[in-house]
Amino acid sequence: MIQFLLNDTVTEVQSASPSLTILEWLRTTTGKKGTKEGCATGDCGACTLLIGEEVTNNKGETYWQYKTLNSCLMLVGNAHGKHIITVEAVSLTQYPELEDLHPVQRAMVECHGSQCGFCTPGIIMSLLALYINNETYPGKTAVIHALGGNLCRCTGYNPILKAAEKAFEYDRAEEPWSAMAINFKESLLAAPQDNALPYLEDNQRKFYLPQTVSQLVELTATYPEASIVAGGTDFAIELSQHLLKPEVVISVSQTSELTQFSEKDGQFEIGAAVPYCDFVDVLCRTYPEAKELFERLGSTQVRNSGTLGGSLGNASPIGDPAPLLIALNATMDLQSVKGIRTIKVEDFFTGYRQTVLAADEVIAKISIPKRSESLKLACHKVSKRFEDDISTVCLILAVEHANNVITSARFALGGMAAIPARAPKMEAQLIGGRLDTKTFMKAGAVVEKDFSPMSDVRATANYRLITTQNLMQRIGYEFSQAIPVNNITTPSARISHASL
Repeated sequence: MIQFLLNDTVTEVQSASPSLTILEWLRTTTGKKGTKEGCATGDCGACTLLIGEEVTNNKGETYWQYKTLNSCLMLVGNAHGKHIITVEAVSLTQYPELEDLHPVQRAMVECHGSQCGFCTPGIIMSLLALYINNETYPGKTAVIHALGGNLCRCTGYNPILKAAEKAFEYDRAEEPWSAMAINFKESLLAAPQDNALPYLEDNQRKFYLPQTVSQLVELTATYPEASIVAGGTDFAIELSQHLLKPEVVISVSQTSELTQFSEKDGQFEIGAAVPYCDFVDVLCRTYPEAKELFERLGSTQVRNSGTLGGSLGNASPIGDPAPLLIALNATMDLQSVKGIRTIKVEDFFTGYRQTVLAADEVIAKISIPKRSESLKLACHKVSKRFEDDISTVCLILAVEHANNVITSARFALGGMAAIPARAPKMEAQLIGGRLDTKTFMKAGAVVEKDFSPMSDVRATANYRLITTQNLMQRIGYEFSQAIPVNNITTPSARISHASL
């Protein structure tokens, strides 16, 4: 059985499909149909919910944190112990007058931010998260990032942006949900624990939510064919698009050891189930060149649930984190009942969506080494859409130098082969060369010796090769300071939105 708080009601679920999403459960079981299905792939944001969970700060203090997630990508089983808030609970009055509405709702009405209304519930929830987490208006840029995962075909967005600002002009509305969540957590802890392992079952199909790594590896040993899931941002799409019906799903999203993140002496230890939103800001203080790469990795809702472990385990040749981790010489811990083995990320992939992961193993942790003082890092993602799109080419280059001469190079690309891979011929061409544009252009000229990319719906093979060469030329200009580079302490997008 799993338990969670739905608005103000403690909810228990025991019999349910392991592949059931919160979106489908809400609309078919609870009668709460304000949450809409627009795409079922996490792109449109119409199904956005507010999800609360208890977190602990650096001082050891616990509090409830609320963030947005796509309910079409969230499995019901992953809701255990959380607080789910739907659009029906935003206004506390059943038949409200204008003044009774929550400030984000009232602002949307007064600024004419809703037209057909289909996308509006998701937009309300994104604005609500922004409102809860900011005492004052955080500025237009923050609003655009918060709404980056919400599409609207009617308004042109300007009325919605105006509503986001106007919401902060009314008297402050304090959120009532944390108090409800605290009471729920206390009741959950006080209840007898007949089975400490949360689960769901649907005849022979099962969902397990291990709370410790020992529970996790015992389950993977018992069910080696089980589907392993973390945030579900890729897995749920497989369910909706390919109509998969896995017999056993094991979620690592609440496995305590896999949800830890730490930084010590410049080295990062990132649990495989840590959402991007919980480590990216800290990581990018050391590697600020990667900030844009992570900001373009899905929407806010996706980054609030997606994980490094999930991205690597998915083994996609166009997953954005893998080339970065390979270029930074990161390692990963693979764990089973036999113990832990540590490998380099670059050795993890063996073929298209194939890895060295044994049937009873799980990805436990990713370790990123300390940055050396001589490291220069370039991160470039080229895609058909600037935001919320997969890569056509993802190019990450890390070089070290002494006296303006390149002493080592780690060059990793995504989208150029069946796996994220290094470019040994291009690396060899760089080593020993000077930090000038000519060196990088020479390296770009040998790209065809490392890769024979395919043509697909995103780009032709020739486009990928030429793009790589052009990016190498750009990197040469940047590394040799022949052209100004964005201030890497606060990187901004190379493509600017008119609205920004």
